[in-house]
Amino acid sequence: MARRALFWPTAWAGLGFAILIGLGLWQVQRLGWKEGLIAQRQGALGAAPVAVPETLATAAALEFHPVRASGVFQNDRELYLNAQSLRGGAGFDVVTPLRLTDGTVLMVNRGFVPTDKKAPETRAPGEISGPTSVVGLLRLAPAGKPSLFIPENDAARNSWFYVDLGAMAKADAIVHVLPFYLDADASPNPGGWPQGGQTEIDLPNHHLQYAVTWFALAAALVVIYVRFARRRLRERG
Repeated sequence: MARRALFWPTAWAGLGFAILIGLGLWQVQRLGWKEGLIAQRQGALGAAPVAVPETLATAAALEFHPVRASGVFQNDRELYLNAQSLRGGAGFDVVTPLRLTDGTVLMVNRGFVPTDKKAPETRAPGEISGPTSVVGLLRLAPAGKPSLFIPENDAARNSWFYVDLGAMAKADAIVHVLPFYLDADASPNPGGWPQGGQTEIDLPNHHLQYAVTWFALAAALVVIYVRFARRRLRERG
């Protein structure tokens, strides 16, 4: 009778233990994946700049790799991405089409400007005209809105909250836009604006803490179950 009374508590405790251990093992797997991703990104960041890739497939293997592009900025078609500087100041990232020598267009996030520097005339020296070169990190645009908490882009007001290359190209009425973009490096622009080098490169890695938490909960469940079972057996004689 006593052992029969423990059947369902044991079954539920066993199920909970299996789930907690499974979650812990999943976080261990995620830890290995994240560490590999961090190592890959760090390796890309330290590489020498390469030429602009010709296809999206090639670009996918070069994300966060330095790229050198040459062309002419279309300053009259700037786009403004709502952003914060790495120091937390509110403002915009200036995204400018760069027409390359082969006629294709590469969107370049030239960097951050505070709100009072949004208007191009307030930073006229940085409106580079004529042929120029820019070095930056190759980025892939998200497939859609990255989060439910991010507002929708407003192309009509030139107010952007995430990179949407197709919508940006349509808003700028330009064609032959490459399916990736560039985050300009920290090389200073004339007049100091925009300020490049704003790419967030650090990846959060809390999977070890999560794994320890799940395993600790599994151990706590075992302790609770053992105490419960002993008391139940004593009560049932």
